[in-house]
Amino acid sequence: MLILIPSTPAMAHGYISSPPSRQAVCAQGKIADCGPVIWEPQSVEGPKGQRNCHGGLSQFAQLNDDSRNWPATSVAAGRVTFNWVITARHSTASWEYFIGGTRIAVFNDNGARPPASFSHVVDLSRYSGRQKLLVVWNVADTPMAFYNCVDLQVGGGNPPTTTPPTTTPPTTTPPTTTTTPPTTTTTPPSTGTWAAGTAYATGATVTYNGGSYRCTQGHTALSGWEPDVTPALWQRV
Repeated sequence: MLILIPSTPAMAHGYISSPPSRQAVCAQGKIADCGPVIWEPQSVEGPKGQRNCHGGLSQFAQLNDDSRNWPATSVAAGRVTFNWVITARHSTASWEYFIGGTRIAVFNDNGARPPASFSHVVDLSRYSGRQKLLVVWNVADTPMAFYNCVDLQVGGGNPPTTTPPTTTPPTTTPPTTTTTPPTTTTTPPSTGTWAAGTAYATGATVTYNGGSYRCTQGHTALSGWEPDVTPALWQRV
């Protein structure tokens, strides 16, 4: 008897959360009409070897449209930290960073599984101004990769303007005495029971399956990102 066993699909999913990738910007609601990527920023997966933002997937084509008003994050020229959120870990071959078709950094993992959250530090000292950074996460044991584009303003943009101080001539009016009421610090209220589709800020607390959790990274909740399985996003309290 011949028994056919279906192959197991890759379960690697993840994206750059800070500085926010285009899919993270969409998931945070900072740009309109992004399509289904707002619910699954971790799922921009396509065949290896591409040099685009959407992995060749038509449902995520908005990510590859450079004419859209993508907000650029200001970063200092030099070494920049890129933070990842991994929602489903998988063995990894490498992580590649590109600007303008030139690979500027590569991190080889040699098949290791990434943690739920981690960072890469990339040297951008040779670049300035508006830049689109393409990042490719190459899975080790499948022909697939995950794609992220991050819009940056390298060098932090224009320097702040300085307003000269104004000099007020003295007056003979006696000073007015005011009483400032004491400041009361209160603990932020719980945001209730965790629910997919809800935007949570850092520090927000929720209940889920009888436990209480504090948000460690602002995000929009998705199905599969429940607090008890995403330690990168929620801390048990």
